[in-house]
Amino acid sequence: MTNTPELEIRPATEADLPAIVAMLADDPLGATRESTDDLSPYLAALKRLTDDPHQHLVVAVRADRVVGTLQLTIVPGLSRKGATRSIIEGVRVHADERGSGLGSRFVEWAVNTSREENCTLVQLTSDVTRTDAHRFYERLGFTASHVGFKLHL
Repeated sequence: MTNTPELEIRPATEADLPAIVAMLADDPLGATRESTDDLSPYLAALKRLTDDPHQHLVVAVRADRVVGTLQLTIVPGLSRKGATRSIIEGVRVHADERGSGLGSRFVEWAVNTSREENCTLVQLTSDVTRTDAHRFYERLGFTASHVGFKLHL
């Protein structure tokens, strides 16, 4: 993990779930699809993530307080000559920490971990309405190279 005296990035635990879910729900999109009222679906998801060695759900902790979360998935594949890629998902930074550089540190952690996992590509998606996030990822060197599609089931 990437740690400094003032910030620790570590695997998420069950005790972190209330803070993680609160951050997921703390924006206009998340408010419509997340709920802090019942953590049981999140507990089940955490178990699945913890049991899968290709999943890295991490939190950033400052002064014993969870201030960010990110999920990194390692995906082996056949395309690109059998390349392994990673997918960054669910990046959230607590409102009090936005603009502090934490988001950049988080993505740096994800990219470095992807290199350690021998990935040749790091990818992510961002909702089309999150224009600030798009500018943030572009500043970090990501390019908007594809069009994404979803089918809700």
